[in-house]
Amino acid sequence: MKGILRKRIFDIVLSAGGLLLSAWLWAFIIILIIIEDGFPFLIKQQRVGQNGRLFKSYKFRSMRKSTLTEEINIQARPDDPRVTRVGRFLRKTALDELPQLINILLGDMSFVGPRPLLPNEIEVYANGGTVNITDIPGYKERITMSPGLTGISQIFADRDLPRYLKFKYDIQYLQKYSIFFDIKLILLSFIITFCKSWEKRGMKIGLLKNFRIKSENL
Repeated sequence: MKGILRKRIFDIVLSAGGLLLSAWLWAFIIILIIIEDGFPFLIKQQRVGQNGRLFKSYKFRSMRKSTLTEEINIQARPDDPRVTRVGRFLRKTALDELPQLINILLGDMSFVGPRPLLPNEIEVYANGGTVNITDIPGYKERITMSPGLTGISQIFADRDLPRYLKFKYDIQYLQKYSIFFDIKLILLSFIITFCKSWEKRGMKIGLLKNFRIKSENL
């Protein structure tokens, strides 16, 4: 219980400070989005929270307006033509997720935890097959945690890694959680953001040794 309370206090302080310090950056990003592809600059998406509770997640729009009417949610692929030019920069730096500081402050999310998933999200395999993410092993375990802005999966897993492997990272976070581990993951996230490396393939796996997380145990 004390660990949960410390994590919540940590989230409130850090998200409130982040919102104040990033106010100027919000204005800059909003202008760029509007110039390239018009309104809306912010999107609200229903996401799966802790224990399956649904909430509205806030993000800067990084994909073309036409995607807002898509009936099936499909994860963006490398060089996805649906992503705008501004959106590519936002995704490389993870700045498209900056508005999720609001979700953290409200208690819908935490700074560190599994990536918040879309309800009824579909994973598309290389052979053209599809599967609903709720049917992927590890899904039920990962939603016992509050979703996070960053985490083991977001940092170490390539974007196109199969979900069942990403879910193993998430479950490992549940087993290894501590406030100090959260701080390490947040600091590493800042480094990746500064280097604009969130979209690069394979560059993060080598950092596992720094946290004594062995890939063979995933």
